[in-house]
Amino acid sequence: MNRTLPLLLATALVLACAQAALSQQDMKTLSPAAYGKLTRPAAQFKHDEHNEKAKIEDCVACHHGGANGKQDKSASTEGTPCADCHKLKAEGKNTALTKAYHKQCIGCHQAKGKGPIACGQCHKR
Repeated sequence: MNRTLPLLLATALVLACAQAALSQQDMKTLSPAAYGKLTRPAAQFKHDEHNEKAKIEDCVACHHGGANGKQDKSASTEGTPCADCHKLKAEGKNTALTKAYHKQCIGCHQAKGKGPIACGQCHKR
């Protein structure tokens, strides 16, 4: 009996730490190295939790393909960093990286009438 309580407490502590560690794996930071020094803190969100709340089932809703500045919602770029196509400064007809993030995220939030749209709601100090 004397060993049971400490064992239960130790187990609870391990489980609590494991849960915290696993929840951090889903945390995404939208701040590729392409930016260099940031003027605002990087936007962070929980990818899977966001998709569940927003009821996003198709990755191409955010991870679209395309060429010459035209989005192709039938071509998924899942797993490819946005900065591979969207550069810091717009090139040709491709949208600049910051504008692409803002247009994609804020545009969806405005269209659905849900989610943050003000700078400080995503870029928290």
